[in-house]
Amino acid sequence: MPGEAGQVSEKEARQVAEAAREAAWDRPSFGKELFLGRLRLDLIDPWPRPDPADSARAEEFLGRLRAYVTSEVDGAAIERDARIPDEVFHGLADLGAFGMKIDRKYGGLGLTNLHYCRALMLAGSVSPAIGALLSAHQSIGVPQPLKMFGSAEQKQRFLPRLAAGEVSAFLLTEPDVGSDPARLGTTAEPTADGTGYRLNGVKLWATNGTVATLLVVMARVPATEGRRGGITAFVVEGDAEGITVERRNSFVGLRGLENSLTRFHDVFVPKENVIGGEGKGLKIALTTLNTGRLSLPAMCVGAGKWSLNVAREWAADRVQWGRPVGEHEAVAQKLAFIAATTYGMETMLDLCCLLADDDRNDIRIEAALVKLYASEMAWTIADELVQIRGGRGYETADSLAARGERPAAVEQILRDLRINRIFEGSTEIMHLLIAREAVDAHLSVAGDIIDPDAGLGRKAKAGARAGAFYAKWLPTLAVGRGQSPTAYAEFGPLAGHLRQVERYSRKLARSTFYAMSRWQGKMERKQAFLGRVVDIGAELFAMSAVCVRAHAERDAHPENLELADLFCRQAQLRIDRLFTALWSNTDRVDVAAAKRILAGRYAALEDGVVTPPADQPWVAPWTPGPSTTEDVRRRLH
Repeated sequence: MPGEAGQVSEKEARQVAEAAREAAWDRPSFGKELFLGRLRLDLIDPWPRPDPADSARAEEFLGRLRAYVTSEVDGAAIERDARIPDEVFHGLADLGAFGMKIDRKYGGLGLTNLHYCRALMLAGSVSPAIGALLSAHQSIGVPQPLKMFGSAEQKQRFLPRLAAGEVSAFLLTEPDVGSDPARLGTTAEPTADGTGYRLNGVKLWATNGTVATLLVVMARVPATEGRRGGITAFVVEGDAEGITVERRNSFVGLRGLENSLTRFHDVFVPKENVIGGEGKGLKIALTTLNTGRLSLPAMCVGAGKWSLNVAREWAADRVQWGRPVGEHEAVAQKLAFIAATTYGMETMLDLCCLLADDDRNDIRIEAALVKLYASEMAWTIADELVQIRGGRGYETADSLAARGERPAAVEQILRDLRINRIFEGSTEIMHLLIAREAVDAHLSVAGDIIDPDAGLGRKAKAGARAGAFYAKWLPTLAVGRGQSPTAYAEFGPLAGHLRQVERYSRKLARSTFYAMSRWQGKMERKQAFLGRVVDIGAELFAMSAVCVRAHAERDAHPENLELADLFCRQAQLRIDRLFTALWSNTDRVDVAAAKRILAGRYAALEDGVVTPPADQPWVAPWTPGPSTTEDVRRRLH
């Protein structure tokens, strides 16, 4: 860990991120195998099934939740007022919604990941702000880190409070620190008497931060002789002396979100509130997100379902040129994309949840893929829905209702969905994170060869390991089951798609190996290339999942075979374009142009408009010390 916050090199930042990731692969991963050119259908086929007892308990809760949100929650009012009413907080607490992921022995509902995500989908369809509230509280807030890393005493002390309705928040981001945690500025100085720590710093964009009574705070413990130090996770009481909520942040969407700028000044935290030990904070955060990321695509899937309903009913009702608009090819293509992609997103999410609930699988790649894929695709779905609705898609629900039309809040869903491409890892960061995991097998055997800090001895050993690995692995990429015309015949009409997935998987692995051989240590800077590799992998994961699911449900839902076929045909076209772009692109000239743009060479192109005033910094500086503004935290009554 660098000694001083904000003063880190690119190499140090990478080392901090690398130290935080899970290094071991002690459980199977479908996604990892897929990037290595191996279609391990045995890891997802037969389609996993939830425990009937868990499902029965969950369905009873989902029924009560549906009744509550449809009768007692006014999503339009939350949007207009930019505020979730106090009574909705209390109503959700009475239902147990704040304890959905908390074990029953601590007063929670103990839902599986599958049913938890279905609950988020349901609540978020009435108000996306409520979906974000519940997700931030349970997926990355206090309950999940404690469930995975907390001591028995910590669980007993905090989880019953949270299950009963207290709200939690996760505080990592700072005004000048986002996806580069090595520069974290918030400090946790051990007290002289050894009883705890004093927290000082400022945290930005803390979802639920204005209402939370329990916080997970990431802070840097200074390293000293005999003390490891490093970024550490703390449970902090929201009302602790020295905490000031200085701002409630406002956004283009999710207007009901209670999101804060929070200052810590000499906030005492007892040592018993450290989660997992000093220096374990980033590892805890990343590990928590492996399953925590599933909540965000749940709301994307919900948005896809909502969009499909509006698009279908509108396109059947609206007549132009003598036919419903949905029968015109230009709109028909959009309808087909929305339906197929919603099915694909839902299937990926359900599979990830079922694999996570099984606990015999490593889903770090799969969970990241579905977060990336669903956030991008849901945004495209919403954009296409606006286009299908035409002028009414750009009009607010209140304006539509004022003249007696159905108040479909299409423009709102577009605004609400946009943040998902940034939340919990932006698309660009997700590409890099997944790419790092996808090439882990290569780096584990050959990493020292391209490491400039490795000595000759390490390089020689790496060369021997790499020779043995590639001698066995490379021949498997030449010929595979996908080349047999009878392979996967048990999948009937979907067999051809699985053969294509197998061939694509081997092609992707060959392309990745060639790129590593070509660029070696410079590969990490080829971010556009790595992004396309990951996007191909996401499409292959989705194709595999829909084929297995549709085959498993062929008797109960024969129509899903049609949706799976439609999705795979569309996905193959996207994959072909991505493979072409791996090697035929403008990446090199784009990077060169960006350097010239940053240097101001084309600044004259900006003439003729009024640009934002330059009298304020892009990132506001902050200094340690007591707050000088009013505390704007919200007290629920």
